[in-house]
Amino acid sequence: MPKIFEYMGIILFFYSNEHEPIHVHARKGEFESKAEFIIIDGVIEEIRIKNVTGATPLIGKSLKDFQNFLSLYSNKIVAKWVDYFVYHKSVKFEKIQRKIK
Repeated sequence: MPKIFEYMGIILFFYSNEHEPIHVHARKGEFESKAEFIIIDGVIEEIRIKNVTGATPLIGKSLKDFQNFLSLYSNKIVAKWVDYFVYHKSVKFEKIQRKIK
């Protein structure tokens, strides 16, 4: 389970046996959601926040922080997904400490 980012206490990660569509999981405490990336002709056209089966979804400020993070880092997340699952490269963990607005 590679962790790829931490932002405002939210850990973003992939499960090791992921599947398409490209997506990332986000967990803070006992809450977890995921974001699916809809990509058309190599461009992220839409990001869909989804619930994770068996988990309580992110809510309130944590959900908003996750959405704000995705708006700025979605291309990096997709690039890490491709590196890890397509090219079988290790991915670097990054802790983002500045607030995204």
